[in-house]
Amino acid sequence: MEDILGKIHSIETCGTLDGPGIRFVVFMQGCNLRCQYCHNPDTWDTTSGTIYTPTDLFKEILNYESYMRFSNGGITVTGGEPLLQIDFLIQLFMLCKEHGIHTVLDTAGSIFNDKVKILLEWTDLVILDIKSFDKVQYLNLTGAKLQPTIEFIDYTNTIQKSIWIRYVLVPNLTDDLSIISDLSKFLGSHKYIEKIEVLPFHKLGEYKWEALNLPYTLLDTSVPTESDLLKVLEAFYKYNRNVVIV
Repeated sequence: MEDILGKIHSIETCGTLDGPGIRFVVFMQGCNLRCQYCHNPDTWDTTSGTIYTPTDLFKEILNYESYMRFSNGGITVTGGEPLLQIDFLIQLFMLCKEHGIHTVLDTAGSIFNDKVKILLEWTDLVILDIKSFDKVQYLNLTGAKLQPTIEFIDYTNTIQKSIWIRYVLVPNLTDDLSIISDLSKFLGSHKYIEKIEVLPFHKLGEYKWEALNLPYTLLDTSVPTESDLLKVLEAFYKYNRNVVIV
């Protein structure tokens, strides 16, 4: 099998936030979404990044194998949007699974096709960041359509794939409780969703927008209050059991 070239933004060798245990986290370069609250807009460009083959990257992963196995960790591939480089991911995950390494795909699920189905055969856990459950709001937030993400989530349920859901709470943007309630009910009907993580909005990536000369529209947006978070947790708890703030 001929190695495919992949574009990597960066690598975190001992991550603890993107899946179970200690993880080798690969940030893929390139994204098809333009989320208003993105804290890594430097990952958007599809033409930059460090070039790797799946084999070369896998060799680096093996240097940290003992840490991953000791902690029941593994590899997490995120972005950007990793599904833009689906052929690279399939080869990489095949190498990992053939070596018994746990694999996590961290995605927005905004791409769904037959190749994604193949990738999921080699994926142990999906972490899916859903931006909104309202079609119009999703389009305004990201510049893309919601439907592929819905199809992605439905398919994980069909194949009984473990999935964690992430939802970023942005005051006056993604805090509509009626929309969150609809999302909660939808997620509650999918029994292989293990956890819902609510991520409070922050401005840690603001400087990246400035460095890229991109207009940052959330300058005046505050972080969610404790009251905001409690209301959202209550909405998710109505139909789901394991809901946490991270």
